Amino acid sequence: MASKTDKEVILMPGAANTNGAAPEGEEFLPALDDMTPREIVAELDKYIVGQNAAKRAVAVALRNRVRRQKLPPEIAEDILPKNILMIGPTGVGKTEIARRLARLAGCPFVKVEASKYTEVGYVGRDVESMVRDLVEMSIDMVREEKLDEVAERAEQSAEERVLDVLLPPPPPAAAGTPESDATAQREQNQRTREKLRAQLREGKLDQRIVDIEVRERSMPSFEVISNQGVEEMDVNFKEMLSGMFGQQKKKRKMSVADAFEYLIQEEEGKLLDMDQVTRIAVERAEQMGIIFIDEIDKVAGRESGHGPDVSREGVQRDILPIIEGTTVNTRYGMIRTDHILFVAAGAFHVTKPSDLIPELQGRLPIRVELQSLKEEDFVRILTEPKNALIKQYVALLETEGIKLNITDDAVDAIARFATTVNEQTENIGARRLHTIMEKVLDELSFEAPDLKKKQVKIDAAYVNKQLADIVKNQDLSRYIL
Repeated sequence: MASKTDKEVILMPGAANTNGAAPEGEEFLPALDDMTPREIVAELDKYIVGQNAAKRAVAVALRNRVRRQKLPPEIAEDILPKNILMIGPTGVGKTEIARRLARLAGCPFVKVEASKYTEVGYVGRDVESMVRDLVEMSIDMVREEKLDEVAERAEQSAEERVLDVLLPPPPPAAAGTPESDATAQREQNQRTREKLRAQLREGKLDQRIVDIEVRERSMPSFEVISNQGVEEMDVNFKEMLSGMFGQQKKKRKMSVADAFEYLIQEEEGKLLDMDQVTRIAVERAEQMGIIFIDEIDKVAGRESGHGPDVSREGVQRDILPIIEGTTVNTRYGMIRTDHILFVAAGAFHVTKPSDLIPELQGRLPIRVELQSLKEEDFVRILTEPKNALIKQYVALLETEGIKLNITDDAVDAIARFATTVNEQTENIGARRLHTIMEKVLDELSFEAPDLKKKQVKIDAAYVNKQLADIVKNQDLSRYIL
């Protein structure tokens, strides 16, 4: 059963434990209820270098949610989350802090870009779609959890169905057949079935071809055209029309291994109570959801009567009621946004937070400023986090049998080049490390499968050889690094 993974990472890619049980190779994390703000910051420190003020702010916000859940309902209803505004240049960890926090808490999390809604007459998603996306994410999370609960039963049922295909049940005994003969026949059939079961579990039957009855829609699938007012309609046309026209069944030849996987999914679908999933997911989205609104500075600016500023203020006014607390219509019912935590972020190079409309400023009471990354920060980012870039490249090349040794002076050189390029061109923070590491190891990555020498050392001289000429030529540097 495939699990969803988060594909977008800002500072460093990697996985975090979010659901109590520790994945292989990771230590067990305590339940969120038991984690103090200090412990939450310590967990964030494993993946994000520096930015202590921002970590403290989000840790307190998360802890306040735990505190609120312990209060009587009449008091808890009035305690709203203190939304956060992160101010800092790109690539310093704003999104990663919010994302790691959501993973740590097992919360539904979505990231949107405020600038997506800036164009006048833009044909696309309205601002309420961020809440709908959050609910969909929550549905996916709860569905995966419930599938894990029924997985064993589904596998058992699928196994019996595969055995039924491999060894159909014997026909009823003819009238007048002695009872002893019928009993012997049943016992023989049962012994054969158990032999097949053992072979199935050992994988000896995986390549055998069988006929499996599969369900197919009687009409082609289609996607609703993405448009305002159409995209988010409450009626799901695909489900409605498939219900009207029904589903057809047909025999399909497939291997036993593929048939087993297909039947497991079918049994999981039967065992899954989607009404319960929806109910839990909606409550989780309302009470524990986190929405990260990036590039909020791109819609900052006051109305001047013409041009893009009118659109910017309009977007702010559209976002305002969602952050204040309203109800949004989704295909799963009305969703309240009162207790969703909103984390807004922006570089604010050209504008400043005071350029936001006053009402929106008031709904983002916690302000934290993230610092630009220095050379020593880059050294730490390359080596310290659990998912540090150096560790990733060492692991990748180890799959080719290469023992990669990146020396300390090489790390210092890479950090120095990243700082220099950020100063001379555009400052993109820690993202620059990805570009430079790829350039440094480009030749080695290409040649790795064919190398006879499996011990490779990368030192400062090698880094300088790969990068020095490019960094000196600023025009070339702008294109390559």
